[in-house]
Amino acid sequence: MISKNITSNKEKLIKAFNNSSDFVAYEFKTRADIKILICFIEGFVNKDLFDRDILKPLILELDGQKEIKEVIFTPKIEEVDSIEQVKNEIIFGKIAIFIEGNTNCFVVELIKWDKRSIEEPNSEAVVRGPKEGFIEDIEVNKVLLRRKLRNNKLVFEDYRFGKQTNTKVSIAYIKGIVNEDVLQELKRRLEKIDIDAILESGYIEELIEDSPLSLIGTVSNAEKPDIIAGKILEGRVAILVDGTPHVLTIPRIFVEGIMASEDYYLRPYYSTFLRLLRIIGLFAAVYLPGIFVALQLYHQEMIPTVLLINMAGAREGVPLPVTLEVLFMTIALELTKESGLRLPKNVGATVSIVGALILGQAAVEAGVVNAITIIVVSTSAIAEFVVPGLIQGIVVYRFVILLLGGLMGLYGVACGFIFITMELVSLDSFGVPFAWPIAPREWGGLKKDTLVRLPLWKNIFRPKAIEKRNIRRQISPWRK
Repeated sequence: MISKNITSNKEKLIKAFNNSSDFVAYEFKTRADIKILICFIEGFVNKDLFDRDILKPLILELDGQKEIKEVIFTPKIEEVDSIEQVKNEIIFGKIAIFIEGNTNCFVVELIKWDKRSIEEPNSEAVVRGPKEGFIEDIEVNKVLLRRKLRNNKLVFEDYRFGKQTNTKVSIAYIKGIVNEDVLQELKRRLEKIDIDAILESGYIEELIEDSPLSLIGTVSNAEKPDIIAGKILEGRVAILVDGTPHVLTIPRIFVEGIMASEDYYLRPYYSTFLRLLRIIGLFAAVYLPGIFVALQLYHQEMIPTVLLINMAGAREGVPLPVTLEVLFMTIALELTKESGLRLPKNVGATVSIVGALILGQAAVEAGVVNAITIIVVSTSAIAEFVVPGLIQGIVVYRFVILLLGGLMGLYGVACGFIFITMELVSLDSFGVPFAWPIAPREWGGLKKDTLVRLPLWKNIFRPKAIEKRNIRRQISPWRK
């Protein structure tokens, strides 16, 4: 309970914050000789507004006959009646005001801290389309999303997770469009979270996904408001986490990996071509090194004669078996990528270029690997970047297929393909089949907005696997 004696409240809060140097407890008297205690965390409060809208009005105008709400004019002022509530509000950047003789505390929000400016995400750059991306402030991210969906039915529900971090998490959906079954299942899983810290949305992703041991995630994420808004309009739920620009969406289906937001801003037939190109890139990224090794070791008769002679000549003097040769170059490629990502931006780009050109050329000239291997591994590496949402699974599966191709030839590659396909088909994302509309097969989904992107006026219905109640999104202009 809050004491009428503000000195007692001050001592309790100083003890609660362990006498931390950034905790401010300012005690003063008004002109009417009323004792006031103001507590906040330094750096969270806009000091200019604090002086103008709180400190001066309290000192000059609070005389005991006026209520504090008649003196302080701020849009957010609340009353709390326990020290524990006061402590939690201060942690989130609010100002606590105690008045001598009052058993309630007034909490005011004047939050201000430095934040990154809104800019285009590096991982989701587009030629045509919005260039803005989410930042690390959840309140700014809500506004960005609200700007895309100016709808009173857009709902945000706030949670706090992490016993030590008290991280703010918010789910967003449109009432009347959202898949209610998915929404209720998500809330049920969120209620089970009991953890010390949530530092990024990846923590939430691991704690709520259906198959945490799978190499392929069943929770999607994006940094752009237009992507998240488009998914919410299909009946999905978005999950925003304070401190990260990566916003999660559920449920996820596999074909999202071959789609891009720009597909809907370009001509439909060109977008279809790009999707088919991404499918080719996906297969090349995973299977090309394994098939290359299998053909060289076990199925030379399938290689054209001229190419086979050139490959044999290129391998002359190379000491390593072809499997180890490709494995060595693939590992070198992953090391180059990882070092380029972890180093500062300018240095990282230089390291990537130097590693790719000089290391590859030196390896060929030294006779450690042959030039055709460099071409195959490089093509596989380039192909993975056309489907960035699936890169984590691609990298691991590429090694698996490579080893199977080296051990059993094309039979091993085929076994790996069957295993991967079985895994994809067996996955669910909050009750929605991950491989929809391929398995279970749904011709409407296949024909309109998965492998093929038809004109928008033909997209009359939302994906039936995601939303089964309010499935109509428009009336075709040709049917009016």
